[in-house]
Amino acid sequence: MLKSIRYSIPFDIDSPERTLFHKKIIQEKLFLSKLYREWYSILSDIKQHLPPGEMIELGSGGGFLKEIEPTIICSDILDLPTNDLTFSALDMPFSDGQVSAIFMIDTFHHIPDSELFLKEVTRVLKKDGLLIMIEPANTVWGRFIYKNFHHEPFNLNGDWTIPDKGPLSGANGALPWIVFKRDKEKFKRLFPGLAVADLHFHTPLRYLVSGGVSFKQLAPDFTYPFVQFFDKVLPSIWKELSMFVTIKIKKI
Repeated sequence: MLKSIRYSIPFDIDSPERTLFHKKIIQEKLFLSKLYREWYSILSDIKQHLPPGEMIELGSGGGFLKEIEPTIICSDILDLPTNDLTFSALDMPFSDGQVSAIFMIDTFHHIPDSELFLKEVTRVLKKDGLLIMIEPANTVWGRFIYKNFHHEPFNLNGDWTIPDKGPLSGANGALPWIVFKRDKEKFKRLFPGLAVADLHFHTPLRYLVSGGVSFKQLAPDFTYPFVQFFDKVLPSIWKELSMFVTIKIKKI
């Protein structure tokens, strides 16, 4: 069944061509494009509360945040034609305190060394600046989906590093939970200048129904409002039904 709805993608997972193919999928799927627009609105909603400075998206990949927020600096470790800048998240080309916000979707769990990354975040962020990430959630529903139907590892026993196989092939979907929940005392000790400002659990269904970038959409476009309704209601009843979590880290 899964084979019949999986896309046949002729590009290596770590190649720029694969990411550009993902971009085409995101823009063409109604479920996925609408969901990304909703996620992008998080940055627009808090923009007026940020200190003045550069706004950066790390791991822009196949996304289209630039269309929603033209002032954002879109970046990726892969050399993509849609990048404003190409660099590693472990070595950002910004001065100390130059950045007001860093925004990421499904990027943190691909970064090979969380401690080095958070050191860079501490360096480049202004006081009251935010690191905002949307990541896989370690919930009852999330674990079930990621462990059984997703190609990336979801290792709850992992540490703050992951094998640096490639920009996309190296991953641990449980990494956000490991760093900010399981090892929260370590995080506080290593980064007293950073604080978890908010954890918001959400989106149990829409990404799954969209098929993501690997599978075909599982429901017709006209069902989007119905799935969206349940996507909003279910996590409010029980957060363990969520597939994603939005984490906001503030420089204090």
